[in-house]
Amino acid sequence: MGTAVLSELGTEILVPVCAVVGIVFSLIQWYLVSRVKLTPERQAPGSSPAGANKNGYNDCLIEEEEGLNDHSVVAKCAEIRTAISEGATSFLFTEYQYVGVFMVAFAILIFLFLGSVEGFSTKSQPCTYDKQKTCKPALATAIFSTVSFLLGAFTSVVSGFLGMKIATYANARTTLEARKGVGKAFITAFRSGAVMGFLLAANGLLVLYIAINLFKLYYGEDWEGLFESITGYGLGGSSMALFGRVGGGIYTKAADVGADLVGKVERNIPEDDPRNPAVIADNVGDNVGDIAGMGSDLFGSYAESSCAALVVVPISSFGINHDFTAMLYPLLISSVGILVCLITTLFATDFFEIKAVKEIEPALKKQLIISTVLMTVGIAIVTWIGLPSSFTIFNFGTQKVVKNWQLFLCVAVGLWAGLIIGFVTEYYTSNAYSPVQDVADSCRTGAATNVIFGLALGYKSVIIPIFAIAIGIFVSFSFAAMYGIAVAALGMLSTIATGLAIDAYGPISDNAGGIAEMAGMSHRIRERTDALDAAGNTTAAIGKGFAIGSAALVSLALFGAFVSRASISTVDVLTPKVFIGLIVGAMLPYWFSAMTMKSVGSAALKMVEEVRRQFNTIPGLMEGHAKPDYATCVKISTDASIKEMIPPGALVMLTPLIVGTFFGVETLSGVLAGALVSGVQIAISASNTGGAWDNAKKYIEAGASEHARTLGPKGSDPHKAAVIGDTIGDPLKDTSGPSLNILIKLMAVESLVFAPFFATHGGLLFKMF
Repeated sequence: MGTAVLSELGTEILVPVCAVVGIVFSLIQWYLVSRVKLTPERQAPGSSPAGANKNGYNDCLIEEEEGLNDHSVVAKCAEIRTAISEGATSFLFTEYQYVGVFMVAFAILIFLFLGSVEGFSTKSQPCTYDKQKTCKPALATAIFSTVSFLLGAFTSVVSGFLGMKIATYANARTTLEARKGVGKAFITAFRSGAVMGFLLAANGLLVLYIAINLFKLYYGEDWEGLFESITGYGLGGSSMALFGRVGGGIYTKAADVGADLVGKVERNIPEDDPRNPAVIADNVGDNVGDIAGMGSDLFGSYAESSCAALVVVPISSFGINHDFTAMLYPLLISSVGILVCLITTLFATDFFEIKAVKEIEPALKKQLIISTVLMTVGIAIVTWIGLPSSFTIFNFGTQKVVKNWQLFLCVAVGLWAGLIIGFVTEYYTSNAYSPVQDVADSCRTGAATNVIFGLALGYKSVIIPIFAIAIGIFVSFSFAAMYGIAVAALGMLSTIATGLAIDAYGPISDNAGGIAEMAGMSHRIRERTDALDAAGNTTAAIGKGFAIGSAALVSLALFGAFVSRASISTVDVLTPKVFIGLIVGAMLPYWFSAMTMKSVGSAALKMVEEVRRQFNTIPGLMEGHAKPDYATCVKISTDASIKEMIPPGALVMLTPLIVGTFFGVETLSGVLAGALVSGVQIAISASNTGGAWDNAKKYIEAGASEHARTLGPKGSDPHKAAVIGDTIGDPLKDTSGPSLNILIKLMAVESLVFAPFFATHGGLLFKMF
């Protein structure tokens, strides 16, 4: 069947080099952002170094801001940035203390469950798929799975924390650059997002590559045991992502809802007005939810899709022939993805310059298109040099012959399905198109019709993404079975560095607008930051669409790996064991959403009461003569999110363990299938409904068209109705919706990790009868 063009040594060099290039590029972007000083000092004209004009480090301020006291404005921005950074850091450290305890406890559980499969024996055992061969003992799988779980959890935590630190470092710098023009602010915000995107993609790849090589020292030619142990890496990544997404989502939305309902609706003051006590908590929340949470989430997706592909590889011809290059094909895709995203980023920051507000959103959309086109070429090259012309892939008991061009199509279909999902999401959530404008128009008759239109939009927005996912599944499975689906998911995530850069850009711009308002900067500066934020709002929705679409493919690939590992030949929905699992699994996303929505509601209730109390009891607060108590609002969000994130997390983590142990692998396979099918629909609908309500509100506030001006201005009845819709949508788009994609992935990867235990000791209740 031939061998790969790229040698094993070439693979050993290419993967880590690409990861290091990504890390170096992110550090260069960070250095360029750091040159925007949070001090009022300016260099004399003509002293700018080469290239400074392009990025505007030493540009003079634009005309309308010259009259302000530069020193006081910059000092105020720096002070607000420090408060946001300290609040975010404090919350994450508190959250990580709780999560750390869970991490250690669950690691012990993994060791005990997997070690008990063979009674903690140290003897070699027959391999799962080839009984003629011997593999390393189950105890080794228990130890190495535990280590890879801790490694994945730690990498996920670090990814989220670094993203948050970079975002809080850049928000005030983006505000200050907005005084020089919208193009300068855009470059600063985008570069900062790129720091996070490349750090996360490169770190995830490098740690996984190092882990594989270290584990290989023990496992040798036992590829099956090696990659089975590596699945713990994906489990660790997603476990941390779940708590980060749920905890961060509850934090940010409690503050946001409290700030909006009392500030905008009751007191009729602008968003991010410094008189509003919840405003610092709201800005902190953007970083802990949309930055740290999203970073951990997409890292989890990347880790799981890589693990899903790798776990099938040992029983293909790659493993039989010991073709190391072909086995690391999933890592080669991610490596080339980093290089492609690096080139793509330069189109936004260096090759072209944004000169007007209307150019922001097209520039971000071009990032998606350019990265997808370049990545298609990159995948073709990697497939040609990294795979033999034909090979076999394990397909539920048989070996399926696959050509390398067929595997290229599997990856490409995932990549382009991601782009389609992204643009459909943009169509339904951007206020440049009719769906959101119709939702805004419905605000004429009050909040009720706004809610009805928004819900209808969310339900309708599910149709095309589901067809895109379905076509991707059909094509990739037809060509290369479950391995095809796994690499299709990797294809969707191959441009993760660009996707994360665009996604992180949104909260950074949102914070920049808040800082401009709190620092008392001019209306025109706020218009610029609002334009950046509006574009970021849409791209954040696109990022959520990517995350949900990739989660569907990843979950299906993990499900296939679980079914194979648990030795289930068919999943028959007509058998009672499977059907009860199916119907219960389909219910779980509703139960999970109910818990997270109620958590946001409870926390928001306390926040609203506190904000009202301060407005009513602090003399001179409304007039701007007194300073609000920001710290109390930050504490309310922190306490609520830490307390409320535990029950939904426990639901997701305990369900596979309970079902697998007491009801067996057949029932668990039904639960996974049901959760996947219903979870994807609810997640897309919730995210897009919330995004549409948010941008309908912004459409009215901006008043950029004649139609929008008939609905405004701020404070009008249609605007108040839009704010109410936005507050309902906040927990949908930033807490429940994005968390659901972690639910379906996490349950699948957890089931795969514990599959040996469930297959050996599971189904206790059915064994009793």
